[in-house]
Amino acid sequence: MITLKPHSTMKYFFINKKWLKGVALLATVCFSFSHTHAQKKNDNPLQQADASFAAGDFYTAAKLYEQFLNPSKKIKTVSDFPLNSKRNRQQTVTTKESRTDIMYKQAESYRLANYYQEASQLYKECFTKDAAKYVDAYYWYAVCQRSLGKYKEGEESINQYQANAGSRFKEAAEKEKETLNYILQQLARPDSVMYSVQKLNASNSVEKGIFAPAVFNGNQVLITSTQTDSVKVNGVNPYHSRLFSAAYQSGSLESVSPVIIASIDSAKNQGAASLSANGKHLYFTEWTKRNGATVSSIYHSTKNEAGWSKPVLLNGVNVTGYNSKQPFCTSDGKYLFFSSDRPGGAGKYDIWFATLNEDGTMGEPVNAGTIINTANDEQAPFYHTGNLSLVFSSNGRTGMGGYDLYISKGTVNGWSTVQNMGHPVNSTRDDAYFFVSEQNNVLQNAMVSSDRGSECCLETYIVTKAPKNKKLTGIIRDVTTGEPVAGAEVTLKDATGKTWKQTTGTDGSYSFSLEHEGSNSLTITKEYYKEKNTASQIETTNEQDWLTDVFKNKDEFIEKRVILRPETVVTIYFDFDKYNLKDSAVFMLDSVYNVLNETSGATLQISGYTDGKGTVEYNKVLSDRRARATANYLIQKGIDSSRITFESFGACCPIEMELINGLDNEAGRAKNRRALINVVMPKQD
Repeated sequence: MITLKPHSTMKYFFINKKWLKGVALLATVCFSFSHTHAQKKNDNPLQQADASFAAGDFYTAAKLYEQFLNPSKKIKTVSDFPLNSKRNRQQTVTTKESRTDIMYKQAESYRLANYYQEASQLYKECFTKDAAKYVDAYYWYAVCQRSLGKYKEGEESINQYQANAGSRFKEAAEKEKETLNYILQQLARPDSVMYSVQKLNASNSVEKGIFAPAVFNGNQVLITSTQTDSVKVNGVNPYHSRLFSAAYQSGSLESVSPVIIASIDSAKNQGAASLSANGKHLYFTEWTKRNGATVSSIYHSTKNEAGWSKPVLLNGVNVTGYNSKQPFCTSDGKYLFFSSDRPGGAGKYDIWFATLNEDGTMGEPVNAGTIINTANDEQAPFYHTGNLSLVFSSNGRTGMGGYDLYISKGTVNGWSTVQNMGHPVNSTRDDAYFFVSEQNNVLQNAMVSSDRGSECCLETYIVTKAPKNKKLTGIIRDVTTGEPVAGAEVTLKDATGKTWKQTTGTDGSYSFSLEHEGSNSLTITKEYYKEKNTASQIETTNEQDWLTDVFKNKDEFIEKRVILRPETVVTIYFDFDKYNLKDSAVFMLDSVYNVLNETSGATLQISGYTDGKGTVEYNKVLSDRRARATANYLIQKGIDSSRITFESFGACCPIEMELINGLDNEAGRAKNRRALINVVMPKQD
């Protein structure tokens, strides 16, 4: 179902101790029965090998070439070799060939069968014997080494290919160098430590390969895997991809069981499915081999009491003579995305979408456009409605090798620049079939189908990225001068009620590590400044750092308090630890009242103080009570509260020494227990 590049991955399935190879990448586990049964029994191993190679039976061809090159070795008979899919069919030209020529064809067979270790050894022998004749072996050796994770050796071999004037794969060699450089960049990413990648386990498992997960019902998921047909028919492959449902529990699949679809064509493969948002319609891919090529179509089935109805071709999505596959229904029920090589695309397989109707039918398909699609293959679309993110697989961009997963933000009306999802979401093998619940973030328990670490087939991995660190920064400034305020205490309180404190530096800046996004409040205090309480207001967000997102809060401005001088104000005094007004204080306040009463434009400023005994917190409260008691007396006499402002300073700014030669000076303390009252007269015109 996915057209592979010449050096891309083919899959194998180990079933009943036999290897069965299929084109499983991104939607396939399709098998071919073109095999040596069609060969004449009197053909020698070389003729049989060439015939198998031409038919796309590469693993069989590799073993037959080995039988010809080393007839004395004990080799499995042809009937013991696995049945292979017909892929990359090539015409065999009969010529008088050297032993190295045959070794080169054996290397090609192993590579196309995905046995990179065996292939790389044979390629190396070829260019070691004759670098000029087998210059292409340098290129393919590099591809094999990259697939094996040997990046330095791969780069050296590409350099040798270019140094020996290799021309057949000139552009491909440049792309391979880009791939190798990109891999090294990705492996060096500091945020790799934030990812968790674990293989999805399956109890009472299907026979081999688990890929293309999709939502089914609650914690039930749809998967595609291989099933052995219960009834074997001569000439018909007994191994087919089928749809299964399973309960997903903490990284494992439980209770795996087949999805019952009426009257499916058992000679074909079914899988890569998606369920409509209302649960009534099932869309899936059906594929088979025809003349050595994979032919795929999208089918539609409706829910009934027995399971699912007999599937029918989905009108409008399938085009005669072309392939459509990998349907995906959006969670809002509005669209069906799919992959197709139908006319009107950017080239090869493209991502398309169509509106979904309530009855399960489709609107006219629309190409997702050249921001998404390239001249090569884009396949296996997934759309996260909550995050407005389209995830798909492609071999048309710089990546880590084979197919990589890419992401683009947007809607069907427009898409942002496509981004590679990077390591370790992607590997140096083939990565596809992305799925994550709508309730999760895009990289929270996401499912990715990949053949990394497998010599067999696509398996599914659970990928989770820990949230990036989040930092709130800002600057405190003086409201009058605009200059930064150093030494201000900033208290952050998050939505859970948890608090943190910071003191601003010489540049007035502060920085907090956030545990939770959302509403945060700030309290700013500084000696001689009014306290300020405010909610954070994010102006900009910097997401460039791999590990930390930095949220820049708007600059906060604080106002200096009015500090009254004794020589310009009326002073009243209080007893120790008291804030009630004494008779002498009342007498003076009555005089202040008369001034305010006679001068309508006059206002009043009051400052409260304590002596140095007691804690800072206690003295702040006590000085505030003294200032308020002073203000309240005048307000109760009839002065409007809008004409009076007051500040509390605690033990700040003593006017008398409280200790003399280490001894307590009570007289000095008495003078510091005070309130200062300043009448501000209106300006004269």
